[in-house]
Amino acid sequence: MMSPKQGSDDRIGRSSSSFRHTPFRIIHIFGNFMRIWSVYSMYHYLSQSGASVVGFIFMCLLLSSIIFLSLQTPWKGRPLSNSQVIPSVINGGIMALYFIFWGKGLKSCGPLRALLAEYSGAVLGVLSAMLYGRRGHIWKKVGGLVAMMLSFYFLAQGWATSTYSPFYILNFLPFKDSHEIESAVEGKSLGISDMVVPISAGVLSALRRVIARRVSLKTQLKRRLHALTIAAATCFVFPLAMLDTVLGSSPDSSIQFSFPNWAFLSTVFFGVIFIFYVDNIAEERLHLVFSSLRHLVVAGGCIIIMEILYKMDFSLVGFLICSTILGLGIHQATSMERSHLFLLDRRNVVSIVRSVIVDC
Repeated sequence: MMSPKQGSDDRIGRSSSSFRHTPFRIIHIFGNFMRIWSVYSMYHYLSQSGASVVGFIFMCLLLSSIIFLSLQTPWKGRPLSNSQVIPSVINGGIMALYFIFWGKGLKSCGPLRALLAEYSGAVLGVLSAMLYGRRGHIWKKVGGLVAMMLSFYFLAQGWATSTYSPFYILNFLPFKDSHEIESAVEGKSLGISDMVVPISAGVLSALRRVIARRVSLKTQLKRRLHALTIAAATCFVFPLAMLDTVLGSSPDSSIQFSFPNWAFLSTVFFGVIFIFYVDNIAEERLHLVFSSLRHLVVAGGCIIIMEILYKMDFSLVGFLICSTILGLGIHQATSMERSHLFLLDRRNVVSIVRSVIVDC
């Protein structure tokens, strides 16, 4: 039986540990807020200027790769082996596809849907349970998948907008601004097929995170390899950006934009560079991974603030319902024994797919 003194010592230890983690929590919240702010700035710029999404992504990756290579200098220090360089280059191709899909989804579906769709990587938890999990966990995973798909369906139908939300009577704040070009896109009702692009981007994002972890678990080496990944992603996007410039569907679909501007700089420094270090701090210090309820709560609060500040077509009640259903789905889809995942062979491709949801 635990004595009162032992119980008091445990409470003091927990409070001391919580206090030590407070600065890291502040950094995590601030980093995610700035990243989401950069997303809204990018969306408004692309909607108003009609600039090419691929071209904008390429210019952001180009500057980001230069900064990362200058900071990490992967060519210095201990030489990198082929088993580390090759997966990092492959991961660069996955990152390039992720940024292109995510940018397209952002412009077509709006920032709110694009940001929540990033958590779609958790749907692969159902696949992991079917292939490797216990039979008792399969139905829990299926329930999580259904909840997540239901949330994305409600988002596609416009439940998070005051225009199409069934709870429009409760929308006591006039968020919609008829003079904003982007409100017409944000407020429109979409089909579930229109959410395929941002959902695919979320799956690719989860996959690239897992591959990066499997290649290296050391922080310094992870940063050096990430610099190579960003550089590889820039190289993969370059021919697509040139092709999009030459064969653009409209005269406005070009790389030309006012350089520099806030949308470009915020995307580079907060949407690519700063958020990488923030996520590393959250994983190492707070044991907080991307597809988790705590991460979703932080992102949801930042989204609410941005929707209000930018006067978007926003329904607070509908958004809370969609995000709550999504959070329940993530919880069910990712509730599996994490300790077993570290025993998986990194060369096993199926094991990488299985751990996408748990580790991202």
